[in-house]
Amino acid sequence: VYGELWKTGMFERMSLQTDEDEHSIEMHLPFFFFFFFSHKDEFTIIPVFFFFFFFSKEQEFGKLFSKYFFFFFFFFVVSSDFCHWGQRFRYSYYDESQGEIYRSIEHLDKMVKQLDPVSFSNYFFFFFFLICGRHPIGAINELFFFFFFLSFSFLNYAQSSHFFFFFFCSVSYAAGALMVH
Repeated sequence: VYGELWKTGMFERMSLQTDEDEHSIEMHLPFFFFFFFSHKDEFTIIPVFFFFFFFSKEQEFGKLFSKYFFFFFFFFVVSSDFCHWGQRFRYSYYDESQGEIYRSIEHLDKMVKQLDPVSFSNYFFFFFFLICGRHPIGAINELFFFFFFLSFSFLNYAQSSHFFFFFFCSVSYAAGALMVH
């Protein structure tokens, strides 16, 4: 698989500094080790790091990964935090109809699960907030164009803080699953 992906010309090697600065895979490796320990010699991890690019690339990557999606021996993990809210992040969208600020943020975050690929990219243009992994999420979201019997659900959701005033900051975190029906 690594060789197939490399031959597409869509990938490049990252520098050691970029690898050291990136922390998303390190968050997952302990869980993989724990849950798959008894099968540790039976699988290979192929990390793919998405750097910033245009939304049109998400469709290309979605199409590329779609060929691997339905093999029972492939498991995709997309790592991202969600809304970065507050002065520190220069983002403070607040929908008062949702109640407290943290509820508005949660509503904004959870809108992601209802979005088709076109709406997903429009969502960022309208709300323009930071989800670090928006491009890998967008690429996986492109699978909806290829497979209509998929659904997404949040498994867990949390925020770094629940606050009521504009001078606080918060980052949202979520775990979700894309399921085949």
